[in-house]
This record gives sequence, structure tokens and C-alpha cells, in this order.
Amino acid sequence: MKISEQRDAARPRPRGTERSHTRRAELISIGRKLFADTSYDALSMDDIARQAHVAKGLIYYYFRSKRGYYLAIVQDSVADLVTFASKGLGLPARDRVERTVDGYLRYAEHNQAAYRTIVSGGVGFDTEVQAIRDGVREALVTTIAEGAYGRREITPLARMGLLGWVCGVEGATLDWIDRPGLSRDLMRELLVRTLGGAMRAIEELDPAYPAPRPARRDA
Repeated sequence: MKISEQRDAARPRPRGTERSHTRRAELISIGRKLFADTSYDALSMDDIARQAHVAKGLIYYYFRSKRGYYLAIVQDSVADLVTFASKGLGLPARDRVERTVDGYLRYAEHNQAAYRTIVSGGVGFDTEVQAIRDGVREALVTTIAEGAYGRREITPLARMGLLGWVCGVEGATLDWIDRPGLSRDLMRELLVRTLGGAMRAIEELDPAYPAPRPARRDA
């Protein structure tokens, strides 16, 4: 299931006017700031309502529960990440890959609690959280494939090679935000180069999927 489909499916049915939709979006925006660096368990509904300057009942009205609110925030944040990663269609393959990786790292760096939830569970590792994580993985695989190969549909071998890299990126990024010893620029370059290694391995096993060659840089 696509990220956009997951987000739509998880939403309660629209209630009322355009003002209601605007209010819901405002609450998600507030929640993204509150949970950017704070874990789910660290904030009670009373804390959320007080810091958001809203009545607690308003959050229940739109999201039914604290967990529903948090999942809506994570899904909205992830949708932004995937949207950003899918931009730059006109860029050369390597530049687009670099943009995708940089956007991914920026998200993890500025939304650490949400990122940890996405890749390692957070709010009880159930099917909803797992679906968000799997959706992010598939979206990144698709984005990389489209940027590198010019197509979204790829063979199982190519997909597995890219998926293995994405799973490795998750673990490396978790460690990076916990122990920030590398700059984002250096981390991005490291991940792009390891992706190059994965793509060269794919090419060796299936020449129909050549690894993008770096553009020559004039001295």
C-alpha cells in the first residue's frame, strides 16, 4: 500500500466543513513540533493539550485517541519525506539519488522521535506501525529505481538489492542520530557510495540494470 493510501485509510471520515479539515491539519502541524524530539510515552494527552493550547477534547474529536493522533502525525511526516524524495525528476541520476538521501537524513535529524518510531516500532510494533515502515521502504526503493534506472517496475533481484541497502540505511541512520559524530554531508556521501556498491553488485548479476556512472567533475 502506498504512503498516501495508508494516510487516507487511517484518517477518520471527513467531519463537517473545510474549517474542520483546516483545524485537523493545524493540530497535526502542532503535533509534529511537539513529537519531533519527544517520545510517545513522554507526553500525556494533558501535556499535549496544554502545550498545543487546545482543549483535550478537540484532539479526541479529530483523532479518537492519543495513539490515533500520533499515528496521523507520523503518517503526515512520512508523506512529506516521500514527496520531497520524489522531486527532482529532471536531475541527473546521481544528483537525484543524493537529493533523496539528503532528504531522508534531514527528516531523521529533525524528527528523531518520529523516525525511531517508523523504523523500530515506538508505539507498540503492531501492524499499523509496520505498514508505515514498509511503505517508507517501498517508496524509497521505487524512488531510487526511478532515478537510477528510469523506471519504477524492476526485477525481484534489483528490488532486493535496493531493499537491502535501504534496511542498512535505517540502522546506520539510527546510530547516526544517537551518536552524531559525522556531518550530514559526510553521512550522505557515505550512504550514496554504499548505494553505488549495491548497484554495481546488481549490475554484475543482471546487466540490464547498469549502475549510474558519476558525472565527470571539471577541476
